[in-house]
Amino acid sequence: VDLVEAGGGSVQVGGSLRPSCEVSGNTAGFFCMGWFRQAPGKGREAVALIGGADDATYYTDSVKGLFTVSKRDAKNLYLQMDTLQVQDTAMYYCAARRGFCSWGLPLAEFTYWGQGTQVTVGV
Repeated sequence: VDLVEAGGGSVQVGGSLRPSCEVSGNTAGFFCMGWFRQAPGKGREAVALIGGADDATYYTDSVKGLFTVSKRDAKNLYLQMDTLQVQDTAMYYCAARRGFCSWGLPLAEFTYWGQGTQVTVGV
């Protein structure tokens, strides 16, 4: 299974980006997919998850109302990011796991990861 992100870039404060993640290979059982980010000198954190029978969504508090996670089947994942702020600057990774979806799952629970796409927000 391979996950490949695209669609990062550099924008000014208040701008928008829509990274995407294309998944190839056997995606059977991919019930939980999500976006994570890692800023320089910081740990990797969950940004948004989508999964479960009803495609429930979960967000970290700082992006609620600003970012929207969506997917088209288990092979295409998106993150609409609006009103970007400097503190959103980070490498963004998509990830997937076979199993239930719940906010707060340890990073190690996500078996499959992409290589990341850089998002830089400047003034």
